[in-house]
Amino acid sequence: MNGDSAHRSCSWQETLPDGTVECSLCPRRCRIPPGSAGFCGVRFNRSGDLEPLGYGRVSALALDPIEKKPLARFYPGSKILSAGSWGCNLECRFCQNHAISRDWIEAQEDEGFAAPIIPGSTRLSPGDLVSEALALQSRGNIGLAFTYNEPVVNFEYVRDSAVLAREKGLQVVLVTNGYINPEPLAEILPLVDAMNIDLKAFSDSFYRFICRGALSPVKKTIEAVARSSPRCHLELTTLVIPGHNSDPEEIRALSAWVASLGSGIPLHLNRHHPDWKMAAPGSIEAPALMALADIARENLRYVYCGNI
Repeated sequence: MNGDSAHRSCSWQETLPDGTVECSLCPRRCRIPPGSAGFCGVRFNRSGDLEPLGYGRVSALALDPIEKKPLARFYPGSKILSAGSWGCNLECRFCQNHAISRDWIEAQEDEGFAAPIIPGSTRLSPGDLVSEALALQSRGNIGLAFTYNEPVVNFEYVRDSAVLAREKGLQVVLVTNGYINPEPLAEILPLVDAMNIDLKAFSDSFYRFICRGALSPVKKTIEAVARSSPRCHLELTTLVIPGHNSDPEEIRALSAWVASLGSGIPLHLNRHHPDWKMAAPGSIEAPALMALADIARENLRYVYCGNI
């Protein structure tokens, strides 16, 4: 089987009288004219119907330690088959996976291409992907993690794969920016065993000017996952960038808000490194990061420092 998107339609769409399609998957609610893709680059309007161009197209596949997601308190010591695809519905200037999230989209926009061309990738149907995961159980694999790029934009592939994975007793993990509308989140959440959500900062200005997004939808996603029943395991990650989201009072406010949802929610404070469109500042010093972690521990039981 291959993972081609042919003859498939995206969920969460509405066709307007002029053939434009409104995508309601994420807070952007892109209005996509025929022959064009949404901001994410992978939801394409073909004659009034959204087609999921990224369906089954895997950009990266690796058996990773679960702690690399990062998940510190979900099957510690295990491994998980991690799959990436293409596209993203944010544009973080510091993106460390920009080659598969945004670079290829921008290159085609610069050339004036209306129809995005997905770069070369492995094609795996949901069944093929689950078979790969099952074959790796002897090496400690517990399931599937959708990661590296933003999995939400390939909603249909993640959903279909998750259904099959759960039927086979595999764990399903999403590593996500949390930029999804409540209704599609409610559809996918019962199929997911654990999420790590990037809480990129605790200010809307950071999201608007550095990520081309908004904070409020991410907070709503985190709230929904924290209150999910049956419960989806939740951990959060903040990539700390000096001078942008490193103020001690911001970390205090962030951790207090997380604690209001559950003081046992793990928070990962990770060092960023200069990348993509943000050549400066340099990485935060390890002692400064650890001091921020101590502030977060005023409110949270589990705070981890990464990349130090």
